Amino acid sequence: MQATATVLVYSDNANTREQVRLAAGRRPAADVPQLEILECATQPAVIEALDQGGIDICVLDGETAPVGGMGVCRQIKDEIFHCPPVLLLIGRPQDAWLATWSRADAVVTHPLDPVAFADALAALLRTRLLAGA
Repeated sequence: MQATATVLVYSDNANTREQVRLAAGRRPAADVPQLEILECATQPAVIEALDQGGIDICVLDGETAPVGGMGVCRQIKDEIFHCPPVLLLIGRPQDAWLATWSRADAVVTHPLDPVAFADALAALLRTRLLAGA
């Protein structure tokens, strides 16, 4: 197992980024690596970080303005070669169809349920590790 996994967290809201950090913890499950969190508050910062490489999972806030996480997800799925899996945070369960349009790999609703978030994050990490990325 690799030593650490880098998780990019995109939100314009510092409180949301903190909630993600706290819900993820140092390791969301015993069988996945410890996490390094990279916070981004703007869409250009997300693209720059992904272009540099080394990102294992993206957590994108669908409620971010002016460029929402759903639009960023769709963009990176189209533009980033071997795009990492994306966990999308949505405001309402009814927005799940938009998450499908954005090509998100998993979805969790606001407010964050720490257990559901950690489970979804760990599942994506397992998939990523099995793929050998």
